[in-house]
Amino acid sequence: MRTLTPPDRAAATAPVADPPLTVPEPVIIPPDGATPGAARPLPLRREGPEKLTGTAVYVDDMVVPGAWYGATIRSTDAHARFLGLELDDAFDWSQVVVVTAVDIPGENTIASIKRDQPVLVAEEIRHHAEAVALLAAPDRRILRAAKRAVRVRTEPLPAVFDPLGSDHEFARYEVARGDVDAAMAAADLVIEGTYRVGHQEQLYIENQGMIAVPRDDGGVTVYGSLQCPYYVQPALRRALALSESQAVVIQTETGGGFGGKEEYPSIVAVHAALLARAAGHPVRMIYDRHEDIASTTKRHPAIVRYRTGVRRDGTLVAQDVDIVMDGGAYCTLTPVVLSRGVLHAGGPYECPNVRIRGRAMATNTPPNGAFRGFGAPQTEFAAEMQANRVADALGVSPLELRRRWVYQPGGITPTGQVLRDSVAGLEVLDRAAEAAELERVRERTAAQRTAARGTRPATAHGIGLALAWHGAGFTGSGEVHLASVVQVDLETGGRPIIRIASTEMGQGTKTIFPQLVAAELGLSEDEVDLAPVDTSQVPDSGPTVASRTAMVVGGLVVQAARRLRDQVETATGRPFAASAADFVRDHGPLRVEQRFEPYPGEPFDDATYTGDAYPAFGWAAAVAEVDVDLDTGEVAVRSVVAADDVGRVIHPLLAAGQVEGGTLQAVGYATIEEIKLQDGRYLNDRLATYLIPTALDAPRIEAILVEAPFEGVPHGAKGVGELPMDVGAPAVVAAIHDATGVWIHDLPATPERILAALVGADQAADGAPA
Repeated sequence: MRTLTPPDRAAATAPVADPPLTVPEPVIIPPDGATPGAARPLPLRREGPEKLTGTAVYVDDMVVPGAWYGATIRSTDAHARFLGLELDDAFDWSQVVVVTAVDIPGENTIASIKRDQPVLVAEEIRHHAEAVALLAAPDRRILRAAKRAVRVRTEPLPAVFDPLGSDHEFARYEVARGDVDAAMAAADLVIEGTYRVGHQEQLYIENQGMIAVPRDDGGVTVYGSLQCPYYVQPALRRALALSESQAVVIQTETGGGFGGKEEYPSIVAVHAALLARAAGHPVRMIYDRHEDIASTTKRHPAIVRYRTGVRRDGTLVAQDVDIVMDGGAYCTLTPVVLSRGVLHAGGPYECPNVRIRGRAMATNTPPNGAFRGFGAPQTEFAAEMQANRVADALGVSPLELRRRWVYQPGGITPTGQVLRDSVAGLEVLDRAAEAAELERVRERTAAQRTAARGTRPATAHGIGLALAWHGAGFTGSGEVHLASVVQVDLETGGRPIIRIASTEMGQGTKTIFPQLVAAELGLSEDEVDLAPVDTSQVPDSGPTVASRTAMVVGGLVVQAARRLRDQVETATGRPFAASAADFVRDHGPLRVEQRFEPYPGEPFDDATYTGDAYPAFGWAAAVAEVDVDLDTGEVAVRSVVAADDVGRVIHPLLAAGQVEGGTLQAVGYATIEEIKLQDGRYLNDRLATYLIPTALDAPRIEAILVEAPFEGVPHGAKGVGELPMDVGAPAVVAAIHDATGVWIHDLPATPERILAALVGADQAADGAPA
């Protein structure tokens, strides 16, 4: 196999000779007692020049001689009995390969938490756009004609689209502390609310895609756009009955993921591999945008019923939360999404009496899966709505209320975890409020509302606040079960090479790991190599998800680099940078392997949901300002100040980019991103009809990076990718309330919902039925 590249590729990827980049922004707030450093030189993104010049090779750019083209035949029913395929006899099938469930050599299941999702439907269709058969042909024209010559025969079955009406449960969790019922009965004020959030599409810039190449040993090598190569490999092994060495997965340049390329690429890879095996040729399986949106996983919709009990002085005494998530037709990652949602549902607030119950139900809609935030944005939206409504009911500032409620060092969470380290909720809260001049703007908007009483201005301005926490790393015992491994090698010439399965998808993995190792070894970043993400070359360092890459994998890499340095310096008696080449000459190449060891703390009990749910939490606050058109209900988000505690900042520019990107995604979640369904089918499954914020819609975003280092890892870093997603939406909805006086309980806060709330408020004021 070969990849064609432009003749000037070497020039395009050569080291850039420009002066080191210094970035005065974003604002970085160091830990207490530390002095801010001067603006520091930052390494350029490793993959930046290729992406900038258009020479980066994505999977669809790969040239594979003799490759065929693959396609998926999908159901048009939400729930049906699959009776079979009808192939048109008038079509010439001699140049087409057809694969159905009977052709699968291994198990007809996608390896995941549960083995409930088939590779191809054998008997029962459970959702619209489910894969029932695969086709491959030597060119696209034949493939398109073959698809038209296939008819899927079905017998419709009753379908369930509402998770509240489903009797098929994927998972159930409960977290409890104290006596909620007694505390609610004694509370001076109980605020109740029901909140609904819908699907959200990841809309990564590059569609799903895989190329499968059959091998002489009966195995397959798969190249593709993915987040987790060691999720794809077990799926290939199970479905095609392969050994570990026969299933090789290689990540190509990946144009975004946001969770959408966590579990779903396993399906694309298995389909491509089955076709390659049947055809005896490499097969390209590249989705177009319509197929991608119509068939892939989305953020889980959720219904959250919430009761909050407080005293007259604002003391938080009880929280009672019930969560129902819609998992779609198959389990995928739903149990762990629900788990994180349950564990974050109380918000970043200490409460002595808490009961949080969560269920995830099956429906006959396309399966839902991973998305940035992983269950926390759904439940923390409800938690923040409750906090803002309590503040409104008590007539106190939402900032002051949060200052009273927020966890402090020594605080105890609903699982019984004692927060001893890296607790920065109050810090991010105050930093965001100060930078946004929250209280001054609130006073101004209140004065404007008072002055406009009895009239309706064309537009209204508002400001809103939200606060969140986000567990870094896998939940509970997840990291122990993953047992991640990293390697740092010293090779010929004394160059270190990092071997990890963590993937680059735009967030900076290829940049920060050489940066971390270079700092430990006394080298420049360009003197450290990073092995390609290829399961035949790198160990399983765990998936690139869950805000774990910088913290968990980064910590292991730093430990491995220190051990490597110590071995070389002990043997040579000289600094690593001056002696590495001599060490290899005298002793040969060296490999240091570092395995994950549990963090200190109380082990998490998966059965009782008690103990340390996460080794550390990140903390985020956002203040949003909006203008609301009171005639149309349209919302323009003008600015967001985002303060995020990421432990220790490794690369300020990349960290700020994560904050800005996550904030804009959250603004879309709050205002315009909505999947419409009819009979289990996505109606707006094209870019023309699924709306996201564009550059013209983007507010001014100010990123403030707060450093509260986590002592459990040698470099102090925590995650940053998911944090901004938790706070943007509730901050925007709070700002809409500040502007209009109405609460929006369902996301997104569309013009229709805002107008309906305004009409309801007017009718209530007039004494008419709302």
